[in-house]
Amino acid sequence: MTETVLGIIGGSGLYQIDGLENPTWTRVESPWGEPSDDILFGTLNGVQMRFLPRHGRGHIQSPSSINYRANVDAMKRAGCTDLISISACGSFREELAPGTFAVVDQFIDRTFAREKSFFGPGFVAHVSLAHPTCPKLDAALYEAAQKAGVTVVKGGTYLAMEGPQFSTLAESRLYKSWGCSVIGMTAMPEAKLAREAELPYALVAMVTDYDCWHPDHDHVTVDQVVKILNQNADNARALVKQVAPLLGPKRTPSPLGIEHVLDTAFITAPEKRDPALFAKLDAVAGRVLNA
Repeated sequence: MTETVLGIIGGSGLYQIDGLENPTWTRVESPWGEPSDDILFGTLNGVQMRFLPRHGRGHIQSPSSINYRANVDAMKRAGCTDLISISACGSFREELAPGTFAVVDQFIDRTFAREKSFFGPGFVAHVSLAHPTCPKLDAALYEAAQKAGVTVVKGGTYLAMEGPQFSTLAESRLYKSWGCSVIGMTAMPEAKLAREAELPYALVAMVTDYDCWHPDHDHVTVDQVVKILNQNADNARALVKQVAPLLGPKRTPSPLGIEHVLDTAFITAPEKRDPALFAKLDAVAGRVLNA
């Protein structure tokens, strides 16, 4: 049985994790470019932790400028065995009021200006994303939120939009009609890249607003969002403190077998694989490539 190394990617409002033993900010280099920030190494309740602020401390990266490939690759290089994302979102459901957390389990990707795969010309691979989150992590996050006293729902669909502008009213109504639960700007391609890196992934959506579909909330402003963000960030830190002991230092595999998705993903013949791309995949796909 392997040891748990829990990676946390913090979204808007969450730039620090409190209560870590021996906390150290460490730069982790990636062949995919610059990650958003250094990674905070530490231990919490006997569980090794790695924390990366998605937008960088001080919120210097926009949703479109984040180097998602470098972030996921750096977390893999930092030893992460599991990855939890915490993301600020708008709500499409009356019952998902601002301040509510949702442990989503599906995504619709409407982003268009981002690199979405570690693979490509010269080394092609395909992984399944039918079930994009890990049930083990989903269950732990739901229980942790309850223990932390946070209003939480389990399940739902996250609509990932490009941003950085908020939705038009027509877009908001369209996405609501699709049955989406929340809308955000950062879950994609993060979830896709985590799957390619064989990292079980789960996402907690922290609701900040009702988007603009709601007749009583017909437009979203930054000052409104920031007020709820600060409240949500405190709850997110409380959730993280609860989820670490639930997962524990001794790791159990994902029930979906995510740790082995690359076993059958490569389609490019070995003799045709691009050596430069092959070299960049040493952390993401090293388990298979070096076998």
